[in-house]
Amino acid sequence: MAHGLRFAATDEPHPVSRAAAMISEPDHQDLDVARDVLATEAAGLHALSATLGAEFSLAVDCLARASGRIVVSGMGKSGLVARKIAATLASVGTPAMFVHPAEASHGDLGMILPGDAVLALSNSGETAELADIVDHVRRFGLKLVAITAREGSALSLAADVTLLLPPAAEACPMGLAPTTSTTMQMALGDALAVALLKRRGFTEADFRRFHPGGRLGARLRRVREVMHTGEAVPLADSDMPMDRALVLMTEKRFGCLGITGPDGKLAGIITDGDLRRAMGPDLLTRPAHEIMTRAPRTIGPDALAAEALHDMNAHERPVTALFVVGQDGIVAGILHIHDLLRAGVA
Repeated sequence: MAHGLRFAATDEPHPVSRAAAMISEPDHQDLDVARDVLATEAAGLHALSATLGAEFSLAVDCLARASGRIVVSGMGKSGLVARKIAATLASVGTPAMFVHPAEASHGDLGMILPGDAVLALSNSGETAELADIVDHVRRFGLKLVAITAREGSALSLAADVTLLLPPAAEACPMGLAPTTSTTMQMALGDALAVALLKRRGFTEADFRRFHPGGRLGARLRRVREVMHTGEAVPLADSDMPMDRALVLMTEKRFGCLGITGPDGKLAGIITDGDLRRAMGPDLLTRPAHEIMTRAPRTIGPDALAAEALHDMNAHERPVTALFVVGQDGIVAGILHIHDLLRAGVA
């Protein structure tokens, strides 16, 4: 007997289909609420941008000079934002981790080590659970950066640098649920992460090391990692007769043939289009250099796979293959769009 999930046959439409059928037009009240929320939060971000000053640079200094990790902490909704900030920092080259303030009081303070810096989030600045982390920071002389909305709060007074969130209405109609405030915290965390990225000279190659999986990692692969090399590359001398060149072009199955000059450098390319344009009774006896298109599009072996995909599609006439050429003009390989598809780039 087969095991697993089983569904009874039915003529009833799928639940999603039924729901879609019930929505004949958008509810304007819902849309008004959504747009009001977005406008309120956008206004908060605009106000936050206008208030940024020297304190932001000081905060970046504190975090950049840490020889250890950036420990991010917060309680409740601020804690959820803190987790995301820690993840973003780590993904762009700044070692970071989240420590739950309540768990810190029960042994996790041991995660915060000399050389670390702490980034603490609390909208009120009076979150009691952060007290033990603050005491620990002071005991070991660590740097503390605070993100809070209350100047003069306990957290603000304890911090080396305080990033103040400006007064802004929460998007919640009761003004209670953290909405605008958490959006500002999140955006400020992103700003710190990107500023640190710039300070550290974090590159695309670095980014790929931290994002090896998924489509993003694939797009950051280098051309040399996915190209064909050696005997697989369809190449012919410029003086090769076209009858032999056609056989070679068919064998290699890339739909094109690279033509090299006497110096071994890529001089041109023959494609199906070139063959159609040169069609005639003497085609098979003519040398390859008379049929080829000169100065073909190429790409370097250290270019990103995403760049190769862009170059294939960037012109009026897209191409399906690019010869990979080194700085010396010698062909190092060939890259087909199918290689990009298999690698998850396209």
